[in-house]
Amino acid sequence: MTISLPPEPDPTALRQSLARLRASHGWSYDELAARSGLSRRTLIEIEQGRTIGTLATWHALAHAFTIPLGKLLDPLCTGHEPPSSGR
Repeated sequence: MTISLPPEPDPTALRQSLARLRASHGWSYDELAARSGLSRRTLIEIEQGRTIGTLATWHALAHAFTIPLGKLLDPLCTGHEPPSSGR
């Protein structure tokens, strides 16, 4: 039996998606910080790839953008095929 490990997530695609989403709303770091309750520094560090943030961070961002958390995190799987059920 061969065990297939999941592909590596793509944090670069995730942070680039966040930057595009913020820009498409016309929000500065300060605006997104105010809407999400996160610090400006945290947002900058995520977009610049110095940190990935926590699940709570991404949850706050999803609420700020009023989108489902799964949609916000979807870029982590850029280029991945969905797993097969194997049943």
